[in-house]
Amino acid sequence: MSGTGPNPQTNSADPRTTASDATPCDATPSDATPSSGPTTSSEPRLHAIERTCLFLDIDGTLLDFVDSPRLVAVDAELVDLLDRAAGATSGALALVSGRSLAQIDELFAPTRWPAAGLHGLERRDAAGLVHRASIDASQIDRARRQFEQLAWRHAEVEVEDKGLTVALHYRRAPALGVELASEVQDIVDSLGGNYRVQPGSCVLEITPRGASKADAVEAFLDERPFSGLQPLYAGDDLTDLAAFEAVERLGGLSIAVGDRVRAKLNFPTVMHFRRYLAGLVDA
Repeated sequence: MSGTGPNPQTNSADPRTTASDATPCDATPSDATPSSGPTTSSEPRLHAIERTCLFLDIDGTLLDFVDSPRLVAVDAELVDLLDRAAGATSGALALVSGRSLAQIDELFAPTRWPAAGLHGLERRDAAGLVHRASIDASQIDRARRQFEQLAWRHAEVEVEDKGLTVALHYRRAPALGVELASEVQDIVDSLGGNYRVQPGSCVLEITPRGASKADAVEAFLDERPFSGLQPLYAGDDLTDLAAFEAVERLGGLSIAVGDRVRAKLNFPTVMHFRRYLAGLVDA
């Protein structure tokens, strides 16, 4: 890809977040026609692909958002791209997602990728062993019931039960974002100090405090086949910021997709990032 595009105006309080954070639903469809290709910010030089390991978010990075997370489907082109990427890196590819491991496996069946789920609360290493953070999830059932009450009041709102976390999706009713954010914060405040609100693109999630995506990436990097390789991390949302910082500290490359957050390399759409990844893999 060639050319550079205009950088979105950044939030002065945090140069990694953009002005679009004020608008909860901001995904750009992959069939849109953006003005240009990637923008860069002191992009580090990547090693050859065989000396690189890949950490890839799913929703908003590899796959476009849809009205409901239940409606997301993996296309044959993505399956082929991930297979080629895994081959080129000798298996040093992991998916890092807010989805649970069970949801990731259902989405990509029959392949079971090394993966981190629930924003890093659970992780399956390359050997297939599952690691879970030591957390207090005792109040999640209470949060789930309160989310269900919110969904009963607002027909266009959907509750996603992930087991250790619970999410409230409002992509079909973005105007409710401010109201729902206030109500969800009230719910979290009532649960005690072991929980937090994890905002995303048209989603508010209550999670136990514990591991992050950055922790998951660092754990992978201590293990084969990831250890000793230059990390590349691609994501699209606030949950990815800590992982961006982690790979940058280690001399790796952070990539943001869409316009919610900024990284060392920025792509306007899922389509653009997938083309870039294919170029790396096939070089």
